[in-house]
Amino acid sequence: MAILELKGLAKNFGHLVAVNALDLTVEEGEIRGLIGPNGSGKTTTFNLISGFITPTRGRVFFQGEEITALPAHVVAKRGLVRTYQLTALFRELTALQNVIMACHLHTGMGLLEQFFQGPRTREREREIEEKGLALLDSMGIADKKDEIAGNLPHGHQRALGIASALATEPRMLLLDEPVGGMTPTEAKETMDRIKMVRDHGVTILLVEHDMKTVMTTCEKITCMNFGNKIAEGTPQEISAHRDVIEAYLGGGTEAC
Repeated sequence: MAILELKGLAKNFGHLVAVNALDLTVEEGEIRGLIGPNGSGKTTTFNLISGFITPTRGRVFFQGEEITALPAHVVAKRGLVRTYQLTALFRELTALQNVIMACHLHTGMGLLEQFFQGPRTREREREIEEKGLALLDSMGIADKKDEIAGNLPHGHQRALGIASALATEPRMLLLDEPVGGMTPTEAKETMDRIKMVRDHGVTILLVEHDMKTVMTTCEKITCMNFGNKIAEGTPQEISAHRDVIEAYLGGGTEAC
């Protein structure tokens, strides 16, 4: 069953067509890769899906309901979360404090309840802290819980961003270069954890420039070039597709 559908999605910036009549369907429980050279429209597509920018034309559906042009925070509340958009780190806070901040999106507690700190609130805060520690552990950075986020190595900041995204209890994650800046070992460990996240019921759509990571992780890949979808299929089909090979050899200029 489709969890995300894009129908004729398009975005123009003046005379520049960043995304052109894009049709895309992501099935529930899938890990889908979205690839393409610089200028292909991947980032713009993520921005359109997550509500960060408004499409010129076309429609976005999530879990069967239209979310076209809804504000980003509303899209996130519905369970569609983008790491780059909602998990920009609070660099002055610790790793655990960052995840706890994200957890509060689903606490259901009002401001007065949090202010007066009654027994129920204190118990809920303990539960949230335990959840935050478990999420850090799931991304392999529980030992960094008391470190300031801004002082963490780049790879650990990426992992913290994913942990914070998971704290919002998403149904689907849009991962923007989840292994960027990581060593090959760190990248493999992170993608193994992302597979575990999928196995626990979270659908994944990821943009990633590391082709080895994409080809060994994604069941299906969509390739864009200059705003158009040029190919879609299994990793084996995409790696042998003539238009994909030509797009990467030809390169381009980032337009998103």
